[in-house]
Amino acid sequence: MEARDREKEHLLALKVMRLTKPTLMPFSPILCEESDLHGDLLSQQVRDDISKPGNLPNFIFGDLLTLPQNFGNIFLGETFSSYISVNNDSSQVCREIIVKADLQTSSQRLALSGVNAQPIKLGPDESMDDVIHHEVKELGTHILVCAVSYTTQAGEKMYFRKFFKFQVLKPLDVKTKFYNAESDEVYLEAQIQNITPGPIYMEHVSLEPSPQYTTTQLNTLDEKDKATLVFGKVNYLKPMDTRQYLYCLTPKAELYKDNKVLKGVTSIGKLDIVWRTNLGERGRLQTSQLQRVAPGYGDIRLTVESIPASVPLENTFNMVCRVTNCCERTMDLTLVLENRIPSGILWCGISGRQLGKLPSSESIDLPLTLITTAPGLQTVSGLRLTDTFLKRTYEHDEIAQIFVYNNEANV
Repeated sequence: MEARDREKEHLLALKVMRLTKPTLMPFSPILCEESDLHGDLLSQQVRDDISKPGNLPNFIFGDLLTLPQNFGNIFLGETFSSYISVNNDSSQVCREIIVKADLQTSSQRLALSGVNAQPIKLGPDESMDDVIHHEVKELGTHILVCAVSYTTQAGEKMYFRKFFKFQVLKPLDVKTKFYNAESDEVYLEAQIQNITPGPIYMEHVSLEPSPQYTTTQLNTLDEKDKATLVFGKVNYLKPMDTRQYLYCLTPKAELYKDNKVLKGVTSIGKLDIVWRTNLGERGRLQTSQLQRVAPGYGDIRLTVESIPASVPLENTFNMVCRVTNCCERTMDLTLVLENRIPSGILWCGISGRQLGKLPSSESIDLPLTLITTAPGLQTVSGLRLTDTFLKRTYEHDEIAQIFVYNNEANV
């Protein structure tokens, strides 16, 4: 982009150009049989075309690079580079020349570094040049404001400004999903879609957890070789393609100080995404702090601490359940075990026993015994906890599942 004063009142001319990577020169051959009318002429023209690729006949791109003919697209996270040139078109000497460049967005105005801070002097046909860089961090309309002040040979103070407007587009569409596990772990699924018109190379995708969590990335096949991604070594995303990334966040031990219940921790962390275009231009995006809705456990939370994966038919097995008081008051609990007929699993032991008082945010482990009565995938249900203070019963069904297999030795 170029700016000059139309009335040529000023002695200096300002030029501003965007610096971008070149592109491959397109090649559009006209194919025909040489026996056709003018076929030999067209074939010779194709052979003489300078954009013709050397080793791939009739390929759509040639071996040469071409400079961009327009301003092009600027995407969020990319670095905007601009070349600023001030030329003295007059026959006079201009002194005390100062050039300032600001970038104005919808929310702020940024002073860009790189332009001259000390006044300089330019003689006739002399020029001063500089290059500025800025990582674009906002969407929408941006205005590059270039201001030039100088003093003429006669001592007159002169000043002019030029404005250059451009749009910053969104390169990626990022969607997140949260899955809460029984053990307070949080699984984050991030779906990243390329919405640029060209392919991009995903150089780096990571999750920076909040201070309350530690993170484990689940996107590699081999824990030793972090470069072996589940979607292969070639990490390209075509336009409108989507890639999924999975992370596991574990609460830090200090959150459970004095055996307190994990409550109110909704900030998960930030996604840091780095990509490159097909010609190596780098872009980077960092999301805002990801928030999730903390799960509500009610007054009592029941979790399974240990249970076997499979048990033979007509055999007993043990499981351990942890009961946590999530309310603000002390509970006096009674354990009731209900057996449902028919059922593939039945409780063994005393039902109706007192568990005692359980203070707020405290936990108690319950060792329980069950017996299998039917083969297949069976569900553990029928555990009841009654608070004798309020005469309130908390029902817990579908606590866990276990596979019961037929042991031939018992037949």
